[in-house]
Amino acid sequence: MPEQFVARSPDEIPDRATMAGMTGLAFIEAIRDGTLPGAPIAEVMNFRLHEAAKGEVAFRGSAEFRHSNPMGGVHGGWYGTILDSALGCAVATVLEKGSVYTTLEYKVNLTRALKPGVLVECRARVQHAGRSTAVAEAVITGVEDGKIYATGSTTCIIMRA
Repeated sequence: MPEQFVARSPDEIPDRATMAGMTGLAFIEAIRDGTLPGAPIAEVMNFRLHEAAKGEVAFRGSAEFRHSNPMGGVHGGWYGTILDSALGCAVATVLEKGSVYTTLEYKVNLTRALKPGVLVECRARVQHAGRSTAVAEAVITGVEDGKIYATGSTTCIIMRA
């Protein structure tokens, strides 16, 4: 897999014209392939885009000790962040040139405690993509143990750039 990188300053974030000039799938593939920078949050939260296809993406990563809550468990925000990222990117893959999206709402269901260092995959799939909204669902699964750690869903608004 090519070396991915994240934006280190606001100037490195692709501008709206760049995004609007590509299909959403081409944009997400460019992040996966390392030709465009990924979101800085991916580095902070220790996950990366692993796969991309029309209507589906997978992220892989692992929570670290720094992502723990005061009781020593992985903070729910870590689950929410990887889910929101995967869900949004899955929606992005179905966008035509000239369109952008933003999250209207998302829901997270934690099903099992995740220990720091466990490699997980968060796979998101678009369930519906219309003219103005899209809906997607995702599952966080342990790469080695196959256990489900969380699920999530989103509704996104689709807009012309």
